[in-house]
Amino acid sequence: MLPPRPLAARKGRGAVSNIQGRYELDQRERFEDGWVAGDEDEAPAVRTVVTDEYAKSILTRNASPDVPFNVSLNPYRGCEHGCIYCFARPTHSYLGLSPGLDFETRLFAKVNAPDLLRRELASPSYVPEHIAIGVNTDAYQPCERQRRITRQVLEVLHECNHPVGLITKNALIERDIDLLAPMAEKRLACAAITLTTLDPEIARTLEPRAAAPARRLRAIRTLAEAGIPVSVSVAPIIPFVTEPEIEKILEAARDAGAVGAHYVVLRLPWEVNPLFKEWLEAHFPERAARVMNRVRDMRGGKDYDSDFSKRMHGEGVWADLIQQRFAKTVERLGMGGLRGRFDKLDVSQFRRPLVVPPSAGKQAGNATGQLDLF
Repeated sequence: MLPPRPLAARKGRGAVSNIQGRYELDQRERFEDGWVAGDEDEAPAVRTVVTDEYAKSILTRNASPDVPFNVSLNPYRGCEHGCIYCFARPTHSYLGLSPGLDFETRLFAKVNAPDLLRRELASPSYVPEHIAIGVNTDAYQPCERQRRITRQVLEVLHECNHPVGLITKNALIERDIDLLAPMAEKRLACAAITLTTLDPEIARTLEPRAAAPARRLRAIRTLAEAGIPVSVSVAPIIPFVTEPEIEKILEAARDAGAVGAHYVVLRLPWEVNPLFKEWLEAHFPERAARVMNRVRDMRGGKDYDSDFSKRMHGEGVWADLIQQRFAKTVERLGMGGLRGRFDKLDVSQFRRPLVVPPSAGKQAGNATGQLDLF
């Protein structure tokens, strides 16, 4: 039996395969049968499908000590940006779908997110604290242009004077400046733009459907000029791929108006690990082994360590070197203005929504065409 040929990259997609989720019972293995169909150098295109989903709840709470927020909201499941390093990819396994191509082509839009949020904020037991939007999957991914769920969520938060922090790698956030600017003026909003690389060729394969690096820099400038505090998220830092650009990324972001910065080194939990290795072999075969060796140097000899004290920044000599480079550059550029950025938001202005939609059960029943008996 011949060894399988290297997987071909797909234009406009990050993953090169539909790797199995860890909960699937049947196992599949690739092999070479000697037959070649179509173009060997380019895999066929895969269409994006967005499915409406009626969620049961919308606010997610976490107690992770290495995350600067306790409450987050994600309007979508899956993300068309297709970032190969996305730590959220393994969540598609819970749906019986692949964390690979399925994650970036089979999306779910939480169409009742604004109504759920209103009900949560109206609850007498609700205690306001800043909400982070776009943490798991990007709230401004391409389908948001038509769906506008993120926009509707922000309208609710704007109405209630509720503090919010957003993180994105899409310039579509500029659309909502009319809501974010007046909120920022009252210390109710801040934003972070993820900038992984300044090289458009690397970005095109690493984050194929996100905004180009130059466009993200322009978004930073636009938000800053509107009075919205903006930080840059240099995440993830990938050894020998994006790591050489740390200083240049920070300088470009500062010049665009960013007043804060933070970073995360490459994380490879669960299925992200084999997916990232496939991506390396498809796009950087000559340095794949070198990249993974350096990753292991920062993870105690393993591909990944999920320990809270290590998972974001790693450990060892090379992790310390990245930390020093980042810290010294931030200090030199005067970009420490948004340290504890969520803590600077004001929760005291919160007011409960005046309009509260009907219960989730009644709404979901009507959405599926079921008659209301009462």
